Amino acid sequence: MNQLAYLDYILDQTQKILSIDSPTGFTKNVTEYVMEEYRSLGYSPKQTIKGGILCEIGSDENSNDALCLEAHVDTLGGMVSQITETGRLILTPLGGLEPNNTESENCKIYTRSGKIYSGTMQMKNASVHVNKNYRSTAREFDTMEVVIDEKVNSKEDVLSLHIRVGDIVCFDPRTVLTESGYLKSRFLDDKVSVGILLGFAKYVKEENIKLPRKVYQYFTVFEEVGHGGSGSIPTDVTEVISVDLGCVGDGLTCTEYQVSICAKDSVGPYHYDVVSGLIEAAEHGHIDYAVDIYPHYASDVDSALTAGHEVRHGLIGPGVYATHGYERSHKDGILNTFLLLTKYLA
Repeated sequence: MNQLAYLDYILDQTQKILSIDSPTGFTKNVTEYVMEEYRSLGYSPKQTIKGGILCEIGSDENSNDALCLEAHVDTLGGMVSQITETGRLILTPLGGLEPNNTESENCKIYTRSGKIYSGTMQMKNASVHVNKNYRSTAREFDTMEVVIDEKVNSKEDVLSLHIRVGDIVCFDPRTVLTESGYLKSRFLDDKVSVGILLGFAKYVKEENIKLPRKVYQYFTVFEEVGHGGSGSIPTDVTEVISVDLGCVGDGLTCTEYQVSICAKDSVGPYHYDVVSGLIEAAEHGHIDYAVDIYPHYASDVDSALTAGHEVRHGLIGPGVYATHGYERSHKDGILNTFLLLTKYLA
């Protein structure tokens, strides 16, 4: 196996997917891209009722113990909740978007008429030389606004552009891949894992891998609001592994260069046998990994169990710093996540 070739593919696909705006509820463009990429690899993906993607990448006809790998293509974003009398937009968040992480960020407003406008998220009265309370003002969605890059000075001016309450606002991901191997971007959660799973699908196809069990890949579109993995899991699936982010921060052991194996999150412990199997595969494959507990985290697999699916569950992902902000990972952590999948499944 040419590891670097698959890593290059993963990084390339991740950057392409990051360039496609796809906050929760607005994922059609990115799922169309991913569906076409599956087809180019020789697979036959199917779209779920909610708009996700399900693709079988390997089958053992004698196995009734199928496994499902999940990642999500939806990201954080905003929705227009008010149009002010001065021609600015007030947002409500889609998912766990933090207002203080959006200040001075460029964004796009997608109207239902098909027009797209640019703008910038600012705090109200944003000039330091004018606003004596600039430093002390809490950055909240009701103290911030989108300044549209059009000559608008009133609510009527904005309405004339066909901008309406309920329109989607997407933030610039600002994706950068450094020469030293760091991938920096908004929305690595969870588009880097989508790239990893596409890389694994490519590996299975090109290396003619005979998987020991049937394996599905499932890209969900509502993970950021808590019900992405709650439905559409095939009935023959007995194990689900979410490929999401490994967190990097105080009290945790994971770094940006490792694959994280999660033992417990805010919902509860992951299945003991699955976690043990992932650890064993990492050790046998001499893969750099960490085991951690994430106290403020929930995954697609959690929503699957909450919805009543009778499956064993696990969670892995590359170490990522500054989650839900301007995130950063490293190609080593991305490669280690891919390699863990190859050792655990192939």
